[in-house]
Amino acid sequence: MVTLQASEFFKLLCAEDLKSLGAIAQELEFGPGEEIFSEGDTGDGVYMVKEGRVEMSTLIAPTSRHIFAQAEPGDIFGEMAVVDAQPRSIGAVASKQSTVYFFPRDEILKLVERSPALARTLLREISHRLREFNRVYVREVLRTERLAIVGRFASAIVHDLKNPLTVIGLSAEMAAKPAATPEMRQKDKANIHKQVERISGMLGEILNFTKGHSDFQLGRTDYAELVQHVLEDIRAEVALKSVKVDLENAPPAVALQLNPERLCRVFYNLICNAADAMPDGGRVVVRFQSNPEEIVTEIEDSGPGIAPEIAWRLFEEFASHGKAHGTGLGLAICKRIVEDHQGWIRARNQPGGGAVFAFGLPRPKP
Repeated sequence: MVTLQASEFFKLLCAEDLKSLGAIAQELEFGPGEEIFSEGDTGDGVYMVKEGRVEMSTLIAPTSRHIFAQAEPGDIFGEMAVVDAQPRSIGAVASKQSTVYFFPRDEILKLVERSPALARTLLREISHRLREFNRVYVREVLRTERLAIVGRFASAIVHDLKNPLTVIGLSAEMAAKPAATPEMRQKDKANIHKQVERISGMLGEILNFTKGHSDFQLGRTDYAELVQHVLEDIRAEVALKSVKVDLENAPPAVALQLNPERLCRVFYNLICNAADAMPDGGRVVVRFQSNPEEIVTEIEDSGPGIAPEIAWRLFEEFASHGKAHGTGLGLAICKRIVEDHQGWIRARNQPGGGAVFAFGLPRPKP
């Protein structure tokens, strides 16, 4: 039990101010779980816990409350009512049998006006409470954001796994047919193995992305062979969505410093994104430009193009482009891979419709 004289909040007051405070104090009793005031009530005064414990909370669901702070004996609560008479932003409930002092707003305002010590103490308490609420709020926001990021990562992984899992399922179904020849079964087996490797590579890419760095090695690779190989696999996959992939011109047969596995991921992401943006089918055109400094690859689709509201942050994590369930993580990974190759990647809309993604890879220096 804490009296007014023993309270940390009021101990600096002179005897006359304490006497005036005692004259306006109303002693109230509340049982466990009993509401002292609720969110939205008029701020009609300030309270101090004499005995027991009071919880300050807000309703976050019809049957759930979030507790922001607890007031122990000697602590005040509801002090914002002194500043203004606005509706209370949180509620107060006795967590056990409690006795509190209540000081009506008009009376304590008169006392504050003639007692500089009480005014300073009240201001200090309000500042402390605001800092504490801000700390709790920031902590909860960060916690919520972490959970949201985990959810978006999970959504991205599940979405990206759908395509290779579909190919695995179809290949397994074809291989299990009684009419399948040994050659057909061998081909289906190779498809399944290739998709399993692709899934492993996708998960590894996401893990590398979350670490914030890549530690892969580059080696001389014939760019034309790599492009032909990866497009052959992608064509079969996007054909299931009635999307056709065409070469406008032949890829340059140039040896570049590449990591083939990682760079194939860029082609998969960009072309599969384009296919997802064209649910009724469409066409993807791949073209190449070559100069003494670099090889530029452009991937153009016949879809609706890049939405203006997302264009400026297209390559940021979790930005979505034309996909009902996409997160944009794939494009962020593309940017990381291309930049790890010392290249660049950009996107634009065609005047007649459709999106174009272009990336440049440097030629080896003599």
